[in-house]
Amino acid sequence: MSTQTLNNTAAHDDHGHHDAGANKVFGFWIYLMSDLVLFASLFATYAVLVNGTAGGPTGKEIFELPFVLVETFLLLFSSITYGFAMLCMNKGKAAQVNLWLFITFLLGLGFVSMEVYEFHKLISEGFGPDRSAFLSSFFALVATHGLHVTFGLIWIIVLMVQVARRGLTEVNRTRLNCLSLFWHFLDVVWICVFTVVYLMGAM
Repeated sequence: MSTQTLNNTAAHDDHGHHDAGANKVFGFWIYLMSDLVLFASLFATYAVLVNGTAGGPTGKEIFELPFVLVETFLLLFSSITYGFAMLCMNKGKAAQVNLWLFITFLLGLGFVSMEVYEFHKLISEGFGPDRSAFLSSFFALVATHGLHVTFGLIWIIVLMVQVARRGLTEVNRTRLNCLSLFWHFLDVVWICVFTVVYLMGAM
């Protein structure tokens, strides 16, 4: 087989891998759109039920804005650190990618831990999801977002292992791109949650 033929074959394989990666990212965009419909439905449900307190507490009585603001900053900073991981990926620095992924993981874990604490506190005070329609919709919306963040944390761990073992292969780069979309999407959703549920609820 001639050198030219080998070069052409390699170029074709690289092009094929690039197309496959682009298709996966496009497919992930479609998944995010379906997730957007899910969150839009939960927001709509919350908007309808927010005044259904059944004589129980309102958001103004139970929400602690300074606490939730810390949660918010943890998630926002985690998006910044993930952005640093992507910059390092583009430079081909696998070790630094994993370092920034680890920092992102810690920030995300802090966010989830604070959310679990908030839920535990509310339930222990008798303000669980069975207390009123308002609290049912609140728990459904916020917990769904929290579950997504938890899945994202698991995904980060898996990617850290894959990058450590195989490096920044084309497949790993595609996975990192998909997780980037997912993580930033959760950031945008949380900003909406913080504004609609907590800020407006505390007014």
